[in-house]
Order: sequence, then C-alpha cells, then structure tokens
Amino acid sequence: MITLADNVLRAEEFVMLRTKVGLLETPVEQAQKAIDNSLFVVSAVHEGRTIGMGRLVGDGVMYWYLQEIVVLPEYQRQGIGTRIVKRLIRYVEENGIAGTKMTIGLVAAKGKEPFYETLGFTMLPNEVTGAGMKKYLQL
Repeated sequence: MITLADNVLRAEEFVMLRTKVGLLETPVEQAQKAIDNSLFVVSAVHEGRTIGMGRLVGDGVMYWYLQEIVVLPEYQRQGIGTRIVKRLIRYVEENGIAGTKMTIGLVAAKGKEPFYETLGFTMLPNEVTGAGMKKYLQL
C-alpha cells in the first residue's frame, strides 16, 4: 500500500528522486535548505521506501507554487502524482485565508501539461495571462 506522509522528506531522498527522473542532481545541503524553506512537503511511501514527493513554496497566503512533483518511473501512471497534487491543494485550501483569492502556480515538465490540466490548472499563455518565464543562475 502506498501512503502519503507530511513533512518527513529527507534531503537524500529529495536528491535521489530528482535524479531518478532526470532532473539535475542537487547537493544535499541545498536540498535540505529547500525542504526547510518549503511551506509543506508530501512524500509518497511504499514499503518504507520514498517513491514520490511534492513541495509547496511561496508566501503562504496569496501565491503558492508546486515544486518537484516527482514519482519514480516504475511507480508512474498509478495515480500517485495525482494524490500528491491533491494533498498539496488541500493544504492550500486548509491554510489559506477564507474569503480571499489565491493562485497556485507551477512549471510543468515538457509533455506533462495534460496531467496538470486534469487537476484544474490552465496552460499559459491564455486570454488573461502571458507566458510563464524563469531565469537560471549559477553561483
């Protein structure tokens, strides 16, 4: 049985999950700081092994961003990513300020946009918003 666990992700698991899905390897120190600075972290666990994760970052009141929605390749297409995203959204719903509007944003991996559309996210640009943008820095 696959369970979701809140705020228990370890830096080594973070690094492993990222590299197993082809993302850049992150130093453990950077991974730990990223986890510590997250608003909320969800881990998917199967038989004691962390097989997926998702993080919420942002200001915790108006803007929330999904980061590293990752599931190991051998566990993909089993609804685990959907469960992770829904748990993160539920956290926003439970912790946002009632009566206010909030934005949950993300940058989807190429080809994963349809997955997020099934969960209520819209593609950018659209009739209201321009294209999303980002800038990478190397220190």
